[in-house]
Amino acid sequence: MTIRLPGGDGVLRTYEPRTAPLAVTPGTPFTSRTVFSAAHVVADPFADVSPDSPAAVDWDATLAFRRHLWSHGLGVAEAMDTAQRGMGLDWAGAAELIRRSAAEAKSVGGRIACGVGTDQIASGSLAEVRAAYEEQLALVEESGAQAILMASRALAAAASGPEDYLEVYGHLLRQAAEPVVLHWLGPMFDPALEGYWGSADLDTATDTFLEVIAAHPDKVDGIKVSLLDARREIDIRRRLPKGVRCYTGDDFNYPELIAGDEQGFSHALLGIFDPLGPLAAEAVRVLDRGDVRGFRDLLDPTVGLSRHLFQTPTRFYKTGVVFLAWLAGHQSHFTMVGGLQSARSLPHFATAYELADGLGLFPDPKLAEERMKTLLSVYGVDQ
Repeated sequence: MTIRLPGGDGVLRTYEPRTAPLAVTPGTPFTSRTVFSAAHVVADPFADVSPDSPAAVDWDATLAFRRHLWSHGLGVAEAMDTAQRGMGLDWAGAAELIRRSAAEAKSVGGRIACGVGTDQIASGSLAEVRAAYEEQLALVEESGAQAILMASRALAAAASGPEDYLEVYGHLLRQAAEPVVLHWLGPMFDPALEGYWGSADLDTATDTFLEVIAAHPDKVDGIKVSLLDARREIDIRRRLPKGVRCYTGDDFNYPELIAGDEQGFSHALLGIFDPLGPLAAEAVRVLDRGDVRGFRDLLDPTVGLSRHLFQTPTRFYKTGVVFLAWLAGHQSHFTMVGGLQSARSLPHFATAYELADGLGLFPDPKLAEERMKTLLSVYGVDQ
């Protein structure tokens, strides 16, 4: 069987899908690295909503996908940008997602960390930003999940310089009940975060970021760096206080960063591990055995797919993630909260399908082929 796929040049090409998936099996948590997958949310396809409506979530399918990730030993990073925080999922929806996912994690023994932000306010004073962070931190801690202090659009707008970031983050870290993860999300993921940490100069911003950590090392479990800059992440990683972990959020360079070098390595908290979950878990178990080459042999070939999904405008990578979840059978439809399924083109989807199929990511390649053909027919491509 073959399938006709459109390229960026508008010409249809013939592709022959594989007939069998990659052979991987669920397993226990890892021993050499701490690994989280940021997870997407599944929309309710029958909800009568507009792009401006509050998110309508299919809770059964959303929680089932988290159980899928936990079954492979991965931790779940909940209510992050992969879950469309600030791009279709508002704070009310995120709060419900945190409550439900944290309870599910307890029931199955899964590891979970949840995003703490300020998205219940569009803007405000520094005091209002602190209060918004505090409200979300309290909810996450009450749920029993680990907190991830996410970058805040409101703080980026309200802060006049590095000292405001030092004050706000210092205040939050002093009151956090348990060590948190600090998340530096670059402007390629959210343009409103340009100049975060008080400077558009990344060297200056890095110094402020590290100053926050150095002042409260006992309250920082680790950092998640999402700048798509491997050299900068390595530099930051080498400057961290002892005991503070680096979780790579670099969806372009994750194999080399997780593998590490003679001076250390990164753990992982990645959106690309949503579609790569079973394969990524298998690779980390190989790394647990000390087989760096085997780890790279499994994970390096996935970088092409990741770079495709995260191509500019990077913030729309969620569309490709949900598209692949549909093809893989993790949900019955290709609908997203906020109508974000329209954010990528048909040639983009076709390439994502071909790359994912080539990696063996689809548990049922025939189902994926049929669903891809269904989408193509909607766009007028006859087979």
